Amino acid sequence: MTTLLNNPLRPALLAAARSPKLQATVTRMRATRALVDRFVAGESEPAAVTAVDALLASGRFVSVDYLGEDTTDRAQASATVESYLSLIERFSSRRSNTNALEVSLKLSALGQGIDRDLALENARRICLAAAAAGVWVTVDAEDHTTTDSTLSIVRELRVDFPDLGTVLQAYLRRTEADCAELSGPRSRIRLCKGAYNEPSSVAFQGAREVSDSYLRCLQVLMNGRGYPMVASHDPEMIEAAEKFASAAGRSSEDFEFQMLYGIRDQEQRRLVDADRHVRVYVPYGEQWYGYFMRRLAERPANLMFFARSLVSRK
Repeated sequence: MTTLLNNPLRPALLAAARSPKLQATVTRMRATRALVDRFVAGESEPAAVTAVDALLASGRFVSVDYLGEDTTDRAQASATVESYLSLIERFSSRRSNTNALEVSLKLSALGQGIDRDLALENARRICLAAAAAGVWVTVDAEDHTTTDSTLSIVRELRVDFPDLGTVLQAYLRRTEADCAELSGPRSRIRLCKGAYNEPSSVAFQGAREVSDSYLRCLQVLMNGRGYPMVASHDPEMIEAAEKFASAAGRSSEDFEFQMLYGIRDQEQRRLVDADRHVRVYVPYGEQWYGYFMRRLAERPANLMFFARSLVSRK
């Protein structure tokens, strides 16, 4: 399977994800829409809820992300909180006993770059509402410069919200140690490979290195006392997760697979048919550009699909 590090244009695409000029150009292109719709469940809350309902009806779980990151404005951070509170209120009528509903938070969208305590308090407001509604919360990972701050906020929040999840990225050299530290009782760790442009001093660069790190980290989590969340589309990682879970005596209730909205739908359904928990990461919102560019960077096939749509439009 092609992995995110096999795309020779990956560094350029990840740099483009943070370019305001390119964002203005790409977001105005009508040809972009077809591919964006594949990865993003619309720009509005009703569109996201429609996608969520379809996934729940298929037996899958969801983790919904209101898109946005690198917020430098307090008002925007507050608006993001209100969007999450509104979404959670909608979810409250869909309460279930299976923890099928979750929201994913990027702390930089909650003001982490402005003030750490602002992000902490904004995340706390969302966690309080989610707990009352029976909705899980997971804190997303971003680039490595935010990792220490993010994990410190997660540790603080877990005092009151012990089921709070967080994301660890296997391409970071530190992650195996972080997995060992954070795999205690009631912990929930979403393990992904990573999708940011990181220097070799902090991150593995080769596809095989990243995969090997993922396998080491996954085994640590499966042997731990928490609830591993296997975020990968890679058949090798999916097979390894089944093997490690069985060796650790875990049932299908004791871990889950996670995949992105619009990617490997048939595999998602296959796993559900095999009585596995599968959670789909569902992004929505107007600030889709950075997320979209990272999806293009992950697989050359995504980029080729986009290029073909541009040619056909012309």
